[in-house]
Amino acid sequence: MNGMLRIINDLYYLNRVFCSSDYDRSIDYLCSIIPFTIYRFSSDKQNNGWIIPPKWDVLEAKIIKYGEIIYDATENPLRLIALSLPFEGTVTCDELKKHLHYDARYDAAVPYHFRQMYRSWERDWGFCVPKSFYDSLEPGEYEVIIRTKEAEGELKVLEYTREGKLDSTILLAAHLDHPGMANDDLAGCAVGIEVMRRLKDRPTKFSYSLLLHQEIIGAEYYLAHNRDNSILEGLFLEMLGTDTQLGLQSAPWGMTNIEFFLKQAIDNAGIAYSHKPYGDIVVNGEYIFAGYDIPVSSLSRYPYPEYHTDRDNPDIITENSLEESVNLVMEAIDRLENDPLIIKNFEGNICVSNPVYDLYVDPGQPAFGSVHNNHDMQQLRKLMELLPSYDRPISCQYLAHQFSMDSDLCEQYLQKWQERNLIKII
Repeated sequence: MNGMLRIINDLYYLNRVFCSSDYDRSIDYLCSIIPFTIYRFSSDKQNNGWIIPPKWDVLEAKIIKYGEIIYDATENPLRLIALSLPFEGTVTCDELKKHLHYDARYDAAVPYHFRQMYRSWERDWGFCVPKSFYDSLEPGEYEVIIRTKEAEGELKVLEYTREGKLDSTILLAAHLDHPGMANDDLAGCAVGIEVMRRLKDRPTKFSYSLLLHQEIIGAEYYLAHNRDNSILEGLFLEMLGTDTQLGLQSAPWGMTNIEFFLKQAIDNAGIAYSHKPYGDIVVNGEYIFAGYDIPVSSLSRYPYPEYHTDRDNPDIITENSLEESVNLVMEAIDRLENDPLIIKNFEGNICVSNPVYDLYVDPGQPAFGSVHNNHDMQQLRKLMELLPSYDRPISCQYLAHQFSMDSDLCEQYLQKWQERNLIKII
C-alpha cells in the first residue's frame, strides 16, 4: 500500500480531538515515520483568550430503549459530540432530541460537531446521528449513558524542519485533528510527510518545515510561544485525497512565492483548478499565521460532498490525487529553488537619482511632452518605486509577474541594484 494511504488508513478512525489518548497515539505513530519535534503546551498557558480543553476520552456512550441499545456512539468517533459532558439518566423523546445533531444534507450521514473543543467553558452532552435515526424516534422514555474520562489537557504540536542554506523557511502546514475523518485533514498530513521525505537528502536554498497541529488553536499556541522569525511564508495542505478539483487560494495579503510557482506547476500540468483570493475557497486557520506576519496560501480539493461527515473515510481517497498533490508541490519547490531570490540590504528609500546609485528610471513629464508610453519603461518605474517596500525575500520571476514585465529585463535592472550592494540576488 502507498505510504500516504497507509497513514490515512491507520489513523483516520482514531478519536483525534484536540487533547486525547487517540491524538497521542497518532503523534507516536507519525514520530515513528519522521523524527518530529513535539511542542507541548499545558492548560495553564492561556493565550489571547484561547483555552486548551481537557484531555477527553470516551468510555461508553449509548441510547437505550426498552432495555435494547438502539445507538452505540463508540462505534464511530463522530457519533458523540466532541467534549460531550458525561450524563446518565432517563429522558423523554423531546428532551433527547434537544441533544441530537444531524446533517440536514443527508439522511444517512453522521455530522461532525466540533465547536465545544474551541469553547470548553460552554459544554453540554449530546450525540451526532443520521437524520433518519432522528426522524424514527417515537414518543416515550429513553435511557442515556455517557461515560467519559477527563484529565488536564496538554496541546501537542508536531514540527519537522529540514535545514537549507538560507535563514529563510518555507512552512508546510496541515491539521492532525478531526476524529473519524480521512480527507480532512489526514490527507494533507500524509502529503506533507511525503514532501518532506522526498526533500530529505536534497540540498536546498530554503529550509522547509512541516507543522502538524490542531486546527487554528494549535497554530496559535505554536506561534505565540515558539516564534520563529525565519519563517518566510507558508502553504496549507488541506483535503488533498479526493478526486475533486484542486483549489489554490491566496494568502490574506495576496500571492506568495510558493503560491506563484505552484500556479505555474498546475498550469504546466494542464490540470483544471480554481485560483481565488483568501477566504473564497476554504479557511483552515491561515489568518492565525497572518496575525504573526506569516503569509500562508493553501492548496486543497475542497469542496467535496462528504465534508464533515462519517462519509469522509478512506473509500473516497485516491492514490492518484495524493500523488498528483505531492508532485505539484515538489515542482513548485523546484521552481522556487531555481529562481533568483531578491534579498534587500537596506531600509527606507534610496535616492535613486543620486549619481552614487544612478538607478533612476525617467518616465518623462507631461508638461514638456516627454511622457514615455513604452510599457517596459512604465513598469520599470513602478519596480523602482516599490522595491524598497518589499520587506521579505522575493523571487525574480514573481517580481516580473507582479509588474507584468519580461523576466530578463527585470533581472537586468535588479542586477544594477546588486552592483550597488543594495540587494543580493541568490
